[in-house]
Amino acid sequence: MTQTNSQQHQYRQIWAAGMWDNNIVLKQSLALCPLLAVTSSATNGLGLGLATTVVMIAANALTSMAKGVISKAVRIPANIIIIASLVTLIDALLNAWLHPLHKVLGLFIPLIVTNCAILGRVESYASKSPLLPSLLDGLAMGLGFTWVLTMLGGIREVMGSGTLFANASLLLGQHFAFLETTVIPEYRGLLLVILPPGGFLILGAVLAVKQKVEQLLTERRAIAAAPVTGG
Repeated sequence: MTQTNSQQHQYRQIWAAGMWDNNIVLKQSLALCPLLAVTSSATNGLGLGLATTVVMIAANALTSMAKGVISKAVRIPANIIIIASLVTLIDALLNAWLHPLHKVLGLFIPLIVTNCAILGRVESYASKSPLLPSLLDGLAMGLGFTWVLTMLGGIREVMGSGTLFANASLLLGQHFAFLETTVIPEYRGLLLVILPPGGFLILGAVLAVKQKVEQLLTERRAIAAAPVTGG
């Protein structure tokens, strides 16, 4: 029973770290190049985020399973080969089945290989951990990256063109047509928000909000933990 509770606590920590506490973008400030370039719309952010998530899960799983047979001397090159092979496969699948999305994301799919977040998690966690926690770590980190990309893309898209998840059916398939929304009808748009400088501004605002939320949560925990003194 104690071991089960310990595992559940570990899994909750892994999930919280990936989604918020140690988020790739909001905490580690990694993968900013594709983030700023791709998040001109929520659809693009969602597509790149999901592709990155698949790579992170598979890379963590393969690295965890192979940790006993890969020497420490060649572990980093071996991890890079694993990640590069997975990215090549994802790139080919996107080109074959989601070609419009592949055209939009362009070079940023192959550049997932150079994403420091993936190599960092593979090297610092998956290469030292069992399979199940490694899978959960890849999923949490990937989904944490995905929701930030999608949120930033959504904010920039609404402010820049008045739409949300535009062309989702063309890029991700007809099953995603329900996501397409016109938030502000007959909106002329704000070009600055769509361009990379707008990405910096929106990201800075999001980071400021995160810092404020964490400050408020810390203050509430301190108040809750403070001893109650009688009058």
